[in-house]
Amino acid sequence: MAQITSGDAEVFYEVLGSGPPVVLLHPFPANHELWGPAAQALVSRYQVILPDLRGHGDSGVGKGPATMAKHAEDVARVLDHEEIGRTPLVGVSIGGYVLFEFWRKHRGRVTALMLCNTKAQADTAEACAQRLQAAAHVMEYGTEPFFKSMVPKLLGETTRRTRPDLVEGALRMMRKMSPEDVALVQRGMAERPDSMETLKTVNVPTLIVTGDEDVATGMAEAELMRQNIAGSQMKVVAKAGHYSPWEQPEKVGNIVRQFVDTVYGG
Repeated sequence: MAQITSGDAEVFYEVLGSGPPVVLLHPFPANHELWGPAAQALVSRYQVILPDLRGHGDSGVGKGPATMAKHAEDVARVLDHEEIGRTPLVGVSIGGYVLFEFWRKHRGRVTALMLCNTKAQADTAEACAQRLQAAAHVMEYGTEPFFKSMVPKLLGETTRRTRPDLVEGALRMMRKMSPEDVALVQRGMAERPDSMETLKTVNVPTLIVTGDEDVATGMAEAELMRQNIAGSQMKVVAKAGHYSPWEQPEKVGNIVRQFVDTVYGG
């Protein structure tokens, strides 16, 4: 794992393979390991950058809410450290929220976007209140009840029924987060801006991916993004929930590889 200082946090990331770069951002409350199996489809040709977003995995959370602006600057600092000017970026869930902010601040560094299991709308008042309640709850009662409650929201029904190893692996990633990490990341997501207008400004190749069993951000949100990003395409991964790269790594890995091959003219 490489390490950089970004603002008030130490940010860790892994680099796999060599060649043209591609950045893969994981969902909450996992870490870069979620992309490990799917990334195997890329490493024979590409330099794959796998950050732990602040507050996740080995990365520090810093002070105050982990806002999308902080996450986006962390990604920019990772690119700086690796001397990467422009690159395709892929983000799942919170990773997608970060990419909307990254596009607003650093669009000249983006050659293509892949938005997985994410949505452009800001939280409703109810959803925001739920995040803040969850943040308070983990500080008082610890993270384990929260992580257990998230499993049916993050992993598809097929995965939960047939792949207990993937369920346990997801929980293992989650358990690297402290109560403070969870609370400050949740507060940062609650504060995130609406990105619906941002969609209309995206003018690079864009692929939208969702799982057919994603109950957190499903096909309706994916279709809304497709309709608002000119020229974008959409793919639905069968038997996958919100953690589609973890649940169906071969399928999602191949989707990413084909998309990045197209971007780089391979």
